[in-house]
Amino acid sequence: MADNQVVGGTAGASLQPGLIESVRSTLSEQADALQRLSAQLDSVQYQKALKLIMECKGHVILSGMGKSGHVGRKISATLASTGTPSFFIHPAEAFHGDLGMITPYDLLILISASGETDEILKLIPSLRQFGNRIIAITNHSASTLAKYADATLELMMESESCPNNLAPTTSTTLTMAIGDALAVALIHQRKFLPTDFARYHPGGSLGRRLLTRVADVMQTNVPTIQEDTLFRQVISAITCGCQGMVAVNNARQQLVGIITDGDLRRYMEKNAQLDSACAADMMTRSPLTLPADMMITDAETLMQKHRVSVLLVTNKEKNVAGLVRIFD
Repeated sequence: MADNQVVGGTAGASLQPGLIESVRSTLSEQADALQRLSAQLDSVQYQKALKLIMECKGHVILSGMGKSGHVGRKISATLASTGTPSFFIHPAEAFHGDLGMITPYDLLILISASGETDEILKLIPSLRQFGNRIIAITNHSASTLAKYADATLELMMESESCPNNLAPTTSTTLTMAIGDALAVALIHQRKFLPTDFARYHPGGSLGRRLLTRVADVMQTNVPTIQEDTLFRQVISAITCGCQGMVAVNNARQQLVGIITDGDLRRYMEKNAQLDSACAADMMTRSPLTLPADMMITDAETLMQKHRVSVLLVTNKEKNVAGLVRIFD
């Protein structure tokens, strides 16, 4: 291959006029197709499909060839993350042994725009023998796939956006939208909450926020002093602690106050005699604290409400167990 040869294109080629208009046209065509599907969908078939999914005691298994398979994987992932156990199975591999992954309790959602995809149709005799129920997503309600399905969700597509009416474009958009619509309907039916969603996404930011407790993120190395600690030692404790604050304990090691950089500055502005001052003179008494088992989301809300960036964590005996910052 020559060094200046470009794979899949022509080096230095200029764009043909009207391409941006083509982009707009494609987006409009697919938006119109979605509007048409919404207006014309068969509510009886969708009710059947949703009832089949809700009654499924096993997994909802997606299958499709080519682009339909890619969309099927996405639909399966969406269902699985929103409370419906699901996985994808490749139809050709299923026909060559992976049918063993399917139990009689599973429900199959088979995707084929034509409804005549050979690899999909080959699965139907085995699925019928197993006793599995089938939901078809197709653009042809009179197709072979639809004939053997317990519920058929039709795309209502007039044509693909592809100028040759060949490349799966509008059909994949519609199929993806149907999968999302089913998932959202199931979220409503199951009353699936953000906390439920977080359980399936513990590694994501939402999972962290909704599942993490203060104890999981708090710092346990908290600078502390006694009530009678003198002014210079207070400054030293705040400086060495590197937290911008110091906790003040009584003789029983119970929290009685907190001294922040702000507390220190305000005290210095109002008092000339500093050498004889002690922690009890400048601390904020009965400071706001958190229990270790509080959810981090609630802690963040509390800190924002009181406009503080750090709070102490205490136990039932009012002993300091740690501290948490708003960005921990």
